[in-house]
Amino acid sequence: MTPADLVHSATTFALVTLSLALVLTVVRIQRGPSLADRVLGLDMLVAIAIGFIAAIAIRTGFNLYIDIAIALGLVGFLATVAFARFILARGLSPERPQTATPSPEPRLPKRGKAGQAARRKRRSEG
Repeated sequence: MTPADLVHSATTFALVTLSLALVLTVVRIQRGPSLADRVLGLDMLVAIAIGFIAAIAIRTGFNLYIDIAIALGLVGFLATVAFARFILARGLSPERPQTATPSPEPRLPKRGKAGQAARRKRRSEG
C-alpha cells in the first residue's frame, strides 16, 4: 500500500464518518428540546463543516482550504457566542409541550382577622 493509497483511504473514511455525524446532528437539531440544544447543534454543524473542508484539503492538496476552515471556525465561534448572549438576555426556558396546568391557589388576605383565620386554616390543613 502506497502513501497515496493510505491518504485516500483515510480521507474517504473521514468523509463517511463526517457524513454520519452530519445526519445525526441534523436529527438532534430537529428534536431539540430546547433552544440551547439547537444552538449547540448548529455549533456542531460548523465543526463538521470544518472537518469536511480539512479532509478535502488533504485529499486535493489545495492548502487554501485550510485558511477557509480557520475563517469558518472564527465565524462559527462568534455566532455561538451571539446565540448564547441572546439566550441569556431573553431568559428563554426549555420548550415544553402544552399541558394542563393546575389552577393557582387563591390569594389570601394579608391583614385583618379574615387573613389571620385563613392563615391558621391553611397551617392546620398542611
